Amino acid sequence: MADLASRLFDFTGKTVLVTGGSRGLGYQMVKAFAEQGADTIIVSRKLDACEEVAEEVRSLGRKALALSAHCGKWEEIDPMIEKAYEAFGKIDILINNAGMSPRVPSHEVEESLFDSVLNLNFKGPFRIGAKIGKRMADGDGGSIINISSTGALMPLPQVVPYSGAKAALNAMTVSFAREYGPKVRVNTISAGPFLTDISKAWPEEMRKSADNALGRPGKPEEIVTAALCLASDASSFTTGTILRVDGGS
Repeated sequence: MADLASRLFDFTGKTVLVTGGSRGLGYQMVKAFAEQGADTIIVSRKLDACEEVAEEVRSLGRKALALSAHCGKWEEIDPMIEKAYEAFGKIDILINNAGMSPRVPSHEVEESLFDSVLNLNFKGPFRIGAKIGKRMADGDGGSIINISSTGALMPLPQVVPYSGAKAALNAMTVSFAREYGPKVRVNTISAGPFLTDISKAWPEEMRKSADNALGRPGKPEEIVTAALCLASDASSFTTGTILRVDGGS
C-alpha cells in the first residue's frame, strides 16, 4: 500500500501553476507539490514574494518560475501564460487559487469593488482555465483545480459579490470538465475558514473557533491532501465535482 501511495502521489516530471501562490493556501500547495517532485510556477501580483517561494522550491531540487500578474486582468493573464509555456513547455496541473473576499455592506459596495471581486474570483480563473485547459486537451491532458468557498454554498451577508463569483466558479468547474474532458479533469475545492494572512484581521474568537463540526478554522497546510489527491491518478475517475474542505460546515 505504501508503494501504491508513493506512486500515486509522485509528481516528478509534472509542472504545476498556482495563482496566488506566494502566500496562504497557495503557498502551502506550491510547497506540497514541490515536495512531491513537481516543478512549479508561482503567480501573484508581487514578483518579489513569488521569487522568495521559487527559491524555496529550488532548494528542494525542483525547477521554479516566479511570474507577476494580476489574475483578474486578461491583458496580464495572457502574457503570463505564454511565459509559463515558454519556460516549461507544458502545464500539467493548474490551481486557480487567487482571490479576494472583502466584507462590505451590500448597499455600500461601489461598482469598482464589485468588478474587482468578480474579476479576480471568476473572470480571471475563467480565462486562465480556458486557455490552459484547451492546451491541455490538445496535448497530454491535465488537471485543473479551482479553489472556491463555502460562501458559494451557504451565502452570507455582506459578501454577495464574492459568494456570487465563487458560485460561478463552481458552475464553471462542471462546464469545463465536460468541455475539456476526457483528457482534462476539472474539480473544485470548496474551502472553509482557514488561518491564512487574511485571518489576522479577524477577532480573536474567530481565530479559535468556527461554526462547523470541528469547531475551529483550518490550518493552511490542511488544504494540501485534497489538492494532491485531486491532481493525482488517485482521482482519475473524479471530475466536475466539488470537494468540501471546511471542517464540516
